Amino acid sequence: MFTLAQIELAHSKVRSGADFPTYIQEITNFGVISFETWVMDSHTNYFGNEGFRISSDAKYAPLVIEDFCDEAAFKHALKIHQLGETDYFTFCQDCAKTGIEKWVVDLHIMSCTYFDKAENEVLVELIPFV
Repeated sequence: MFTLAQIELAHSKVRSGADFPTYIQEITNFGVISFETWVMDSHTNYFGNEGFRISSDAKYAPLVIEDFCDEAAFKHALKIHQLGETDYFTFCQDCAKTGIEKWVVDLHIMSCTYFDKAENEVLVELIPFV
């Protein structure tokens, strides 16, 4: 199975959303089948086959997630992040401000789903193959 050290090394190469597809390919090769990242502090639960699960520590002090989801503002923040115009922490701050609580990545269907605090799906994106 995979380790947090492997995942953290792969993640250290991500400078912006533009690097996300390459990161996804690398962790898929480790055996990660899905993961969920919590915007509040960026702790992430990684899932593998046969119920394997590991969790990362918080990456920063807790952010306050807005109760109301501003979908249009979130989509704009995501777009500029994917273009490489913001770093990861700025993107997380933007998520918190726009009411995004977490995202879940499913590596079987190559999707990333963003959720608000009420567990509503705000956006489902397909992850491009590299």
